[in-house]
Amino acid sequence: MEKNKTRGFITLLIMLAVLAGFGFLGYRSLKEVKSKQLGLDLSGGVSITYEATTANPSKQDMDDTVYKLQQRVQKFSTEAQVYREGTNRIKIDIPGVSNADDILEDLGKPGSLTFVGPDNQVILTGDMVKSATGAIDQSNGQKQYIVELSFNDEGTKLFGDATTKFVGQRISIVYDNKVYSNPVVQEAITGGQCRIDGMQSYEEADQLASTIRIGSLKVELQKIQSSTVGAQLGQNAISTSVKAAVIGFIAVAVFMIVIYWLPGVAAMLALALYVMLVTCLIRAFNITLTLPGIAGIILSVGMAVDANVIIFTRIREEIGNGKTVRSAVKTGFHKALSAIIDGNVTTLIAAFVLFLMGTGTIKGFAETLALGVVVSMFTAITITRTWLNAFCDLGLDNEKLFGVIRERKTIDFMGKRKVFFSIAAAVILSGFIGMAVWGAKTGSPLNLGLDFKGGDSITIQFDHEMTLDEIDQKVKPIFTNVTHDNDIQASQVKATGEEDKNKVTIKTRTLTVEESKAINEALAASEYKVDPKNVESESISGVISSEMRRAAVGAVIIALILMLIYIALRFADIRFATSAILCLVHDTLVLFSCYVLFRWSVGSSFIACMLTLVGYSINDTIVIFDRIRENMHIDRSLSREELVNKSVTETFTRSLFTSLTTFMTIFVLFIVGVSSIRDFTLPLMVGTLCGTYSSIAIASPLWCLFEHRADEKRAAVKAAEQAKKDSERAAKKDLKAKGGKKSAKKA
Repeated sequence: MEKNKTRGFITLLIMLAVLAGFGFLGYRSLKEVKSKQLGLDLSGGVSITYEATTANPSKQDMDDTVYKLQQRVQKFSTEAQVYREGTNRIKIDIPGVSNADDILEDLGKPGSLTFVGPDNQVILTGDMVKSATGAIDQSNGQKQYIVELSFNDEGTKLFGDATTKFVGQRISIVYDNKVYSNPVVQEAITGGQCRIDGMQSYEEADQLASTIRIGSLKVELQKIQSSTVGAQLGQNAISTSVKAAVIGFIAVAVFMIVIYWLPGVAAMLALALYVMLVTCLIRAFNITLTLPGIAGIILSVGMAVDANVIIFTRIREEIGNGKTVRSAVKTGFHKALSAIIDGNVTTLIAAFVLFLMGTGTIKGFAETLALGVVVSMFTAITITRTWLNAFCDLGLDNEKLFGVIRERKTIDFMGKRKVFFSIAAAVILSGFIGMAVWGAKTGSPLNLGLDFKGGDSITIQFDHEMTLDEIDQKVKPIFTNVTHDNDIQASQVKATGEEDKNKVTIKTRTLTVEESKAINEALAASEYKVDPKNVESESISGVISSEMRRAAVGAVIIALILMLIYIALRFADIRFATSAILCLVHDTLVLFSCYVLFRWSVGSSFIACMLTLVGYSINDTIVIFDRIRENMHIDRSLSREELVNKSVTETFTRSLFTSLTTFMTIFVLFIVGVSSIRDFTLPLMVGTLCGTYSSIAIASPLWCLFEHRADEKRAAVKAAEQAKKDSERAAKKDLKAKGGKKSAKKA
């Protein structure tokens, strides 16, 4: 006993040291992430996506274009990043800036640059320019603003021949059919380097150098997506999300300790380490943290509790069966392991598909969700167990500190299956009816967001709350005067926090750079004196929106197929897998119905919500199926209805508690978080409730029905085989009888 206490005390000290150490590392990692690894939706800035206009550009040409664009955007921010997306797209992220219109106008549509002689013949093209830089020359005692150029070998020869020929005449620098400079050739330039002077300012020289550099791109690009987030808006998002995480963690901690007592304390200590580990790993893997990424972490905190709930329920059952606490802890972890692994693997499948088919910030959500799932398995299986063993070694092994589950009265879930199925059918049917009604009323069955239909969305923060009349009479005309578009939609942003107050969102067709700049100038010149820093914008082309629509459907289908394969292999029973997948189809259709009926915006977050629901719901279903499989081997005398009722009853409190902890964290994020994340969390709350309902009321009854049908088919096949044997036996008997009669006649 004394030896156990010593071991428990040493383990406790080690675990506290580990917790403190990772706490320190987590704090430092969080500071690093906040300073270096924030996405533009948190740090503020401009994001632009270009697509090559030429079909199948070569990798080398795309890489050259990325490099040259990187050189160009450095003037806006030294932290700007340019990188390829796929084979024909380039994305530019420029943090810390808000002048999207100026940047877009500056970058323009990278096209062709030529040097044209006075005879209007092209001398050389932009891809022959090695470098172009703005500079200040004070060599003769007088400040001159110049552009210094250098050419490659081919360009050096062509330029040398041309300047020799055109001394005293002008050579024009033409970019996209516009003359940007028309310098006079003073002398023959054969060394591959030259300078252009006569600029009135350094800015003018630098601008010409930039134009020459961008004009040397080999690939012509067109803008297909852009967004602008103010730095202050991003900081508000961080502070509110951190606040939501802290409140959610405290709420879950209180709940777990109140419900599970000493194991609840162990779970919270493990969960604290989980949060620190996730923070450290985000820093270590250099994962860019986005607003949906924070949501993924907070959501995974709620889901991380699930493994602990499964384990603690098992421990209480074992204690109720007469085992000692120490033995119950060992057995509880062992019995819970398969359900934990299966449930989390299916969630990882959803995260994988989301990462594979999602775009932008949705990938950030998938990354943090997957990371959270992996780390939560480790902390629940290893860390929580270590804490519990240490407590037991210290003598804290009284069953009163753990709780006991005695034999429970079985609830007749199967007897209510018709009611359950009817409710599900009614909700799903209402969604299709809603589509018909909204389609007839508005011309659009769904409230397609910007991501799915394309266009521009501009969110403006004013210095006072705007009434609907003021929006219609004063704000909308600012846009219509520029765009001449009478189909502009304007709405107030529903504010539940300081960061969302006084905001108005305008949705319109895709604007040109000139129109967008004119609108910003008009807002600044209006009576509201809107600062560009208080304007967020997003622009998505029809190309992107159509891709996102296809990705939404494809992602859900692929996730369902992969889960079907995994469950079928894991349970070695296609009926378990089919029931689980049909249950998930139910969940997606119910959530889809909510999107239809409540006119929630269907955008990129729609994909994430659907796949998160799929991953979460399948987790719950697998826990119940795992219990059915276990009880099937324990008591073969049970009918299938009794088996389902017993298994669902045994896992019922676990399903409720898991849903409650997950719901709490999402609800806090919904209340405290910013509007953009609220559009994501509201469907998730509905999905959490829907997933719990379907796992209890739909999945298991479906499995039971499929098993009965399989029995009927087996019985029918067996009866047919028996009938065939009886027929053959009768035929043989009849043949034998006929043979006997013939013998008798002969006799």
